Amino acid sequence: MRALVTGCAGFIGSNLTDRLLAEGHEVIGIERFSSYYSRELKERNIAAARESPDFSMLEDDIVDMEEFPDVDAVFHLSAQAGVRASWGKSFDTYIRDNILATQRLLEFYKDRELKKFVYSSTSSVYGDAELPVREDRLVRPISPYGVSKLAAENLCYLYWKNHGLPTVSLRYFTVYGPRQRPDMGINRFTNAILKGEKITIFGDGEQTRDFTYVDDVVRANYLAATSDVSGESFNIAAGSSISVNDLISLIADTVGKPAIVEHSGKEKGDAAHTLADTSKAKELLGWEAEVDIREGIARCVDWFSQRV
Repeated sequence: MRALVTGCAGFIGSNLTDRLLAEGHEVIGIERFSSYYSRELKERNIAAARESPDFSMLEDDIVDMEEFPDVDAVFHLSAQAGVRASWGKSFDTYIRDNILATQRLLEFYKDRELKKFVYSSTSSVYGDAELPVREDRLVRPISPYGVSKLAAENLCYLYWKNHGLPTVSLRYFTVYGPRQRPDMGINRFTNAILKGEKITIFGDGEQTRDFTYVDDVVRANYLAATSDVSGESFNIAAGSSISVNDLISLIADTVGKPAIVEHSGKEKGDAAHTLADTSKAKELLGWEAEVDIREGIARCVDWFSQRV
């Protein structure tokens, strides 16, 4: 396989890039190195891939590009992330990076021989849906970020419906693991506990999340790209949930240090609870999560401990 990975130096993108290279595939990456978090961390993420003769990278902005590489599969992971940051004037960035960039890629590849276009979507498209959420439930996001990701997912569907472009959208539920972005909860919680620093929790901490380990997400991308399925969306999740309070207790127990916690006001746009039904991914992709939260946290603590 000759693959294009957008956002190749990001959290999930770099893990996927390393997996594809390890499997003997050629990877062309696109990375803009946006200012959302430091370039140094992203360079560290992609350092091993840069050593491979099967990897090359285009440092560019998708929206500004007129041509893209001739590849077998596209893994579109680049996006402006963050529920809390998506309000107000910054929504312009979400429109550009999440919607317009996706349209640019779809428009370019619609008339080319492509085995699969795998789009990285999010559980934020559901909002406060009845749990466990199924893919056929009404999608009604409650954050501008979720709106932008759903719009891009709809673009993928219409390019499949009208042009036959073989798209698949993967709706990730709170991905965690090595290289996780510094603004994300498990990264913040683990590093704070390791350093004896205070943790700020938005709300009372009783909100629950369905956490998905990054290796499982990478495997879902690979299975989606090599499957015969197109024009579908899939929940990618562990299929179990844990409260933020219990998660912090689990991290503290794994680290062997107490957590120092303070509470802040609830943030707009955050769903109270998330929990996925993953039976569709199991049936059509042969995918199900393999890493539970205890094993995943143990791996995270080990990884973060080496970097404190």
